[in-house]
Amino acid sequence: MANDILASDFDFQAVGREVLKTEREGLEQLDQYINGDFTRACEKIFACTGKVVVMGMGKSGHIGRKMAATFASTGTPAFFVHPGEASHGDLGMVSKQDVVILISNSGEANEILSLIPVLKRLAITLICMTANPESTMGKAADVHLCVRVPKEACPLGLAPTSSTTAVLVMGDALAVALLEARGFTPEDFALSHPGGALGRKLLLRVSDIMHSGDEIPHVSRDASLRDALLEITRKNLGMTVICDDLMKIHGIFTDGDLRRIFDMGVNINTASIADVMTTGGVRVRPSLLAVDALNLMQEKHITCVMVADGDQLLGVLHMHDMLRAGVV
Repeated sequence: MANDILASDFDFQAVGREVLKTEREGLEQLDQYINGDFTRACEKIFACTGKVVVMGMGKSGHIGRKMAATFASTGTPAFFVHPGEASHGDLGMVSKQDVVILISNSGEANEILSLIPVLKRLAITLICMTANPESTMGKAADVHLCVRVPKEACPLGLAPTSSTTAVLVMGDALAVALLEARGFTPEDFALSHPGGALGRKLLLRVSDIMHSGDEIPHVSRDASLRDALLEITRKNLGMTVICDDLMKIHGIFTDGDLRRIFDMGVNINTASIADVMTTGGVRVRPSLLAVDALNLMQEKHITCVMVADGDQLLGVLHMHDMLRAGVV
């Protein structure tokens, strides 16, 4: 029976380090199994016209879920099916075009063994990951990936520890090998992670976050500097565009320009905006990736750009918009 009283000299750190040592040694042994079987497994998955279906019971099932998720996010469509549920209808999710990865340390998990005859009848490619090539699963596999480790980190040799780590790492090795074989890019990764920081950086376009319509600060060439300053204050973007009634761009005036004209001694009450504006101005197209617009702003040491099609003003983009969108 477990003891609820902690010994005064018990060393949690020593036990933790021993676990890490044992699991590292297990992974070192795993290197020998990156062999011809590994290549054949990768080739089967690469050629798959359906999806990769991962199955496992207990702790192997938890690892299998992670494995399927890693495949799916790195260019190999995949999903997890619980073997118990598969026996009661979920096997209908599996098609003849799929590749099935079965995980069991012993290679004798009854819930999985009961599925193998059906999978074989459907002529579905089976990749089995076990610690025993001579197990029932090992012999039934089209490709067997050995994931044997010297021992579990659990001192009782009962709780799956080193063995599940080995399966996890082997799954990562498969996923990354396939990623590289497919020429998977950061943009591809972003498409399956649109809610993540990388997705925002690589998928968000200027048109998605720019200010448009009535939000655009703008005045005509005939406006006074005072009118331009009022427009800057109203729109709160630290700048205004100078354009005509058809939104054709003539120039831009920013907070930085205001500091410059103060140094020049310009009279704010009498000056015309046309006299102090910067002609032209930096502009980007609305289809540009937001991260590219950010790089341009950082390169030119500016905090705002006009969004335009040629000389036609479409919107304004500020550095704060990048911050709010999570691009920065």
